[in-house]
Amino acid sequence: MEGKVTLNRKEQVRLMVLNQVEKGEMKGREAGEVLGISIRQVRRLISGYREKGVEGLAHGNRGRSPVNRVSSEIRQEIQRLAGTKYLGFNTQHLSEMLVEEEGIEVSRSTVRRILISGGINRPRKRRAPKHRSRRERHARKGMLVQVDGSHHDWLEGRDEKMTLIGGIDDATGEVLHALFREQEDTEGYFNLLQTIVSNHGIPMAIYHDGHTIFEPPYKEGLNLEEQLSGKKKLTQFGRLLDEMNITSIRSRSPQARGRIERLWGTFQDRLVSHLRLSGTRTIEQANQVLKEYLPVHNRKFAVPPAITGAAFLKPKSGWRSMFCLKYVRTVGMDNVVRFGNQRLQVLPDSRYSYARAKVEVWESFDGSLSVYYQGRRLNTRSAPSEPARLRKTPVRITTNSTPRQTHKPAPDHPWRRSYKQFVDKGSRG
Repeated sequence: MEGKVTLNRKEQVRLMVLNQVEKGEMKGREAGEVLGISIRQVRRLISGYREKGVEGLAHGNRGRSPVNRVSSEIRQEIQRLAGTKYLGFNTQHLSEMLVEEEGIEVSRSTVRRILISGGINRPRKRRAPKHRSRRERHARKGMLVQVDGSHHDWLEGRDEKMTLIGGIDDATGEVLHALFREQEDTEGYFNLLQTIVSNHGIPMAIYHDGHTIFEPPYKEGLNLEEQLSGKKKLTQFGRLLDEMNITSIRSRSPQARGRIERLWGTFQDRLVSHLRLSGTRTIEQANQVLKEYLPVHNRKFAVPPAITGAAFLKPKSGWRSMFCLKYVRTVGMDNVVRFGNQRLQVLPDSRYSYARAKVEVWESFDGSLSVYYQGRRLNTRSAPSEPARLRKTPVRITTNSTPRQTHKPAPDHPWRRSYKQFVDKGSRG
């Protein structure tokens, strides 16, 4: 008994046309025009129809398994890995990890179909696109570096939330450096810029938001002396940029910092997955994973600049001394500089006394202090504290340990009467 052959709509139309050709009601060239094929193809279809009948019109690969079909074992393995080891990875990231770590070479679209067939949905849903005007990249690497911090649950509850501070080159999209900090602070940005200058050079401009690390609050204005001298109020990081001749540019919206904002979106997807995969639980471990992840990220996402050759400037000798906190102080009459709870005694040199002189106190991030006067470092030592600070505050000792007895006023006590009651009583009297 011959098996049944099911024809699709296209093959059914071909069958009707070929029957008319066989009956002599239609010529081969006319059949080719109706079917949209050449006369040679019409002749091949007629030959197959005469030899095999209706089966000759069905596609030869019908019912056969494709040569490049992924085996059921590999499909099950991909679904298992997507639900366990690589849980939370997006489709593109998962396909990359399957090739790099598991040796399973499948395309992104194939991985997507396998996940859908297994009922595994994508971890992220795309938002509706908004109309934006994309700003052109700078032509050369080092012309503009975007810096920002992202406070996020990077360890997914395995530890406290952290802030990732990073800088991305505007021309290439390369992440020049990034580091995890407990919070977005001045020391983090100092370390960021110091590493960028050490590895690449001094960038021409820094693009940042309106955080008080970069600009002082609006209410902190200039005093009269600063206004007359033409100086501007600077934060510690702003002072560092000014000393290194780096242009400071403030963005007015997150959309203006689109490159680094998109970078945080990528990191919060891919980097979080890598931190989970490595079992990271501390900020030290997170920085080690980040150090290994950044080269891989830059190879995948960085683009070549429009003009070859970097615009980074070579730093001058002694540039590392700029990376500290600087404060202006006035030397006391006893040649002692006060800085917080510390006292620094200025020792005599070619100048006998520095009383009432304006000096700079340089504070390193390791806590060490040094005093500079007109760019020259002064010899100092620790000075003894003032007598008032050395005196011990007497401790008051109470001998009566019995609780204090309180008197509760009676219900008709004058304190319990309202003002109106007193007025009424006075008028009656």
